[in-house]
Amino acid sequence: MDPIIFTIPGTNFSLHWYGVIMAVGIILAGLVAEWGVKQRGENGEHIWELLIWGVPFGIVGARLWYVLNDIAGGGRYYIDNPLQILNLPQGGLHFYGAVLFGALGALIFVKRNKLDFRIFLDAAAPALLIGQALVRPANFINQELYGQPTGLPWGIRIDELHRIAPWRNMYDFPYDTTFFHPAFAYEMLWNFLAAGVLLWIALEYKKKIKPATIFAGWLILEGFGREIIEFFRPDQPRIPGTDISYSRIAAGLMILVGIIWLLIKYEIIKIPSLKPGPEKYQLSTKTSQKS
Repeated sequence: MDPIIFTIPGTNFSLHWYGVIMAVGIILAGLVAEWGVKQRGENGEHIWELLIWGVPFGIVGARLWYVLNDIAGGGRYYIDNPLQILNLPQGGLHFYGAVLFGALGALIFVKRNKLDFRIFLDAAAPALLIGQALVRPANFINQELYGQPTGLPWGIRIDELHRIAPWRNMYDFPYDTTFFHPAFAYEMLWNFLAAGVLLWIALEYKKKIKPATIFAGWLILEGFGREIIEFFRPDQPRIPGTDISYSRIAAGLMILVGIIWLLIKYEIIKIPSLKPGPEKYQLSTKTSQKS
């Protein structure tokens, strides 16, 4: 399938499936987050105002993380071609950078409007997983985010142009008989499962659960899933001299932070400089009656 839907004749403008699918994923994730905000008693319309800040920040962060990740792994492409950092249609976005910078943009919006950031963290947790999962089919179209060769029946073919070392030799790894792990599909399935778990917890224990608990659960589940997926991601830059990717380090830190977050939140451990925080969300005075 051609990654480009169409190109306007006489111009360099092309509409890519990746961009369209990403836009759809953001909108659907926004709808899930809006529902989550309303469930917590806040005005759901804030989500769409928040996205005006969060999406641009997220795109910048996703690109920067991808570029720095590549350079840290020994790549020289962006060092030798710095202007290509701005070439977003070329591809190359990293989810962790999108979340980190997107959260920064969201925090600016929340602080400016004197809202409780924890409401949006908890509402966004399952939405992030669902949005991320919905974008993964674009990786299939682009023939990226695949794993090692496999004999399993759900393996996929990758053409020579999109192969990475050491599987570029079409004589040793013929197109018709060589199949690869669809790592993007594994991540998609895990994300849907993790989102379902978080939504079930949020609804089943709505009156008992403490603010920011769902987000802490996201840190753990997202990190755990990524640790597993990294075994099927030979394309990820490694720490020089090791077989450990930088993404695995980030995922491990997410799990650790999520666990400590929960332990402090429910006062299983006590750290003088870290407080569990309020037991309830702080709702704004402009909450819509429809919420």
